[in-house]
Amino acid sequence: MCGRYTLATTTPAQLRDRFPIGESVQIATRYNVAPGDDVVCVTTDKEGAPRGELLRWGLVPHWAKDTKDAFKRINARVETLAERPAYRDALKTHRCLVIADGFYEWQPLGGKVKQPWWITRSDHAPFAFAGLWSTWRAPDGSQLRSMTIVTTEAVGALRDLHHRAPVILEPGAEPAWLDHATQPSELPALLAGIDQRQTATRAVGTAVNDARYDGPACLDAPDEPRSAQLF
Repeated sequence: MCGRYTLATTTPAQLRDRFPIGESVQIATRYNVAPGDDVVCVTTDKEGAPRGELLRWGLVPHWAKDTKDAFKRINARVETLAERPAYRDALKTHRCLVIADGFYEWQPLGGKVKQPWWITRSDHAPFAFAGLWSTWRAPDGSQLRSMTIVTTEAVGALRDLHHRAPVILEPGAEPAWLDHATQPSELPALLAGIDQRQTATRAVGTAVNDARYDGPACLDAPDEPRSAQLF
C-alpha cells in the first residue's frame, strides 16, 4: 500500500523542470504527506494537454453521494482497476501523475511494534506514482478534485515491509499514462512500473508515525534501529 510519502529532497524548480507542472501550482516541501492532504499532481485537460494541479488524496468518484468513503480509496489495486466502479471510468481518461521523491512503509516486528522505513529510487531522483483522479460535485455546486495511488504486489525485499507497493512509473512511460489515446491493452505494461529492485530503503525514526507532523525529523535515523538494513 501507500499511506504516506514525501516531496522533500528536490527543489520546486527541479520538479518543474522534470514534470509538466507549470508555474501556477504551489509546491511545498513535504516530509509526511498523508491521506486527506492536497498534493501535487499532473492531470490533463479535455484536449489531453498535461497540467499541474493540487488534488485531494482519497478518491471521490463523480457519482458518489458524499465524500465519507474517500479514505477507503487512497489506494487502488492494479488488478481490479478495470472492474471496480470507483476506478474504471477514471482509468479511461482521468489518469494522473502523483509527484513524490519517497514513501514510507512500516515493518511489523512483533506485537504492536513497527519500524518505519523510507523508500526512494536508488538514484534518489523524484518520480511519479501512477494515479487516477476524479471531479465530484457537491449539492451546493462546489467541486472536489481528488486522486488515488495505484498499487501492485510487492516483490523482493519490499515484500518484507508490506505485501503491496505503489506503482512508480518508468519516466518514459509517464507521457503514455497521461495520453488519452493510450489503448487499454497498453496500460498493463505501463503499470508494471520500475523494477522494485531499483529502490533504496533506510530505517527512520518514529516522528513519521504522527500524521499531523510534517517536519524534517520524519527522515531522521532511529535512535535504536530495530531491524537490519534491507538494502
